[in-house]
Amino acid sequence: MAAETTPTASVASYNPKAPGLITWHNAIPRFLDKSDTPRAYLERCIETIDDREPTVKAFVSIDLEVARKAADKATTRYKNNQPLSTVDGMPFVVKDLYEVKGMPTELGSPAMRGYGGDKDCAHARALREGGAAIIGKTVTTEFGSRDAGPTRNPFDIKRTPGGSSSGTSAAVGAGMVPAGSGSQVRGSILRPAGYCGNFAIKPTFGALNRLGGHSMSPSQSVLGVHGGSIEDVWGTAFYISSTAGGDPGHPGLYGKNSLGAAKKPTRLVRLDTLGWQNTENETKEKYEEFIRSISDKGVEIVSRREDAAIEVFEQTLHTIPDFLGDMFCWEMQWPGKTQRDKGEHYISEGILERIAHGETMKIEDYRRCLDMRQTLRESFDTIRGKGDAFILLSAQGPAPLASTGTGNPTFGDVTSCLGAPGYNLPLLEDRGMPMGIQIMGFPHQDFVLGKIGKWVSEELLT
Repeated sequence: MAAETTPTASVASYNPKAPGLITWHNAIPRFLDKSDTPRAYLERCIETIDDREPTVKAFVSIDLEVARKAADKATTRYKNNQPLSTVDGMPFVVKDLYEVKGMPTELGSPAMRGYGGDKDCAHARALREGGAAIIGKTVTTEFGSRDAGPTRNPFDIKRTPGGSSSGTSAAVGAGMVPAGSGSQVRGSILRPAGYCGNFAIKPTFGALNRLGGHSMSPSQSVLGVHGGSIEDVWGTAFYISSTAGGDPGHPGLYGKNSLGAAKKPTRLVRLDTLGWQNTENETKEKYEEFIRSISDKGVEIVSRREDAAIEVFEQTLHTIPDFLGDMFCWEMQWPGKTQRDKGEHYISEGILERIAHGETMKIEDYRRCLDMRQTLRESFDTIRGKGDAFILLSAQGPAPLASTGTGNPTFGDVTSCLGAPGYNLPLLEDRGMPMGIQIMGFPHQDFVLGKIGKWVSEELLT
């Protein structure tokens, strides 16, 4: 039997049909008809921040003066019917693994106290050029790893928001902002989005420019977006990619700036993955109900039980623990040593242990990890065409108590190791807390996957 999450009294019991999220794309028509303005929208965000931030603790830096100036300029442009872009005036927060001019980049670590502040990362600069109002920097776990920061879940402050995109997921879930950046090496976008009731995109590897970011595991790290709607996360990600491109050598996101009409899938491939065996019983029941509801709407669900090729792929997924930890430790030892040189007292025991493990490895050990990951990706390709998308959980249950850590990332390992796109859809409630559904596609299917996610969301939430 899976371990149970200790129940606690929720600050606000979660209702996926009325989650308290705020959105941006559907505010734009009001700016155009002059019934609302970006400045007024921002001030409503600030009111929510003033109300929720003392307990949620999502931010490490806030600059309201800069945000208000950006919102005022956007308001003038909308008044003149000349918005710069689809993100003109949009309040936005940046995960504190990425550089923002005027604010330090501290990576959740005392070793980085006061670092930087002289330039923008690629996605912050692109958003500013489009008129976005960057409010501040959000909490990350230490070096984007598993050691928690002060942020709490907006639906129950005794619980974790997840990690490592803790602050962004909590800020969006609390209705403080319509969108913000996150990043993922294992489950650091999808898991906290699931815990905090966000929509989120973890795009195809390399699809969003990571320049100005700091990652301990660059071969898997990917920049993504959290938001109040699937239209907002796609539209923001697409704007960043269209403006700043993807990582060098990568083509960025394919598609259009809006998802447009939803796309009903014909067949979805259900993946249990390694995480299923430790998924909480109540969560399994909720998920099975969800699967039945999708099937009742005329979508065929196929799984390892019906298809031998999917079973072989599922078995290959069980190799992830054999290489992922070692690969992470090898890659993180090099930036980690730099931080350790400043003094071991600045760094948690967990990070020091991972650095030390990396130091015991040889290049041949790392090559073995890369070979195993490539084998996994080749196995993935053998089930191409089995369905329109893949469906699985984003986490093994609702957010656990903050005292126990940031939650198990196993369900997020799948998209990360495959370099595949994934969305979190905050569609279910589990014991008064959000529970996320993850949909996944093959690399560069981000756009059509978003259209499928839009259909699933509309069917479940209306």
